[in-house]
Amino acid sequence: MTTPHGPGLAHFLLDYGPESHLMWVVFLDADGACWTVPNPEIRMANNWSLGRRPKPRPTAVVPLTG
Repeated sequence: MTTPHGPGLAHFLLDYGPESHLMWVVFLDADGACWTVPNPEIRMANNWSLGRRPKPRPTAVVPLTG
């Protein structure tokens, strides 16, 4: 998943109850650091095998001058 600290692998999910966000325990790809990240701050990573392909990047339109 993608976190504000960079991409990583989620290992645990903490649920402190109905008045708290879910907390993801994530180990970062870059250095193995462990972070607990609130649910609104994470995003699922792209995964071609599961059909989560990256969004196409917009192409620049260059006007023709003549």
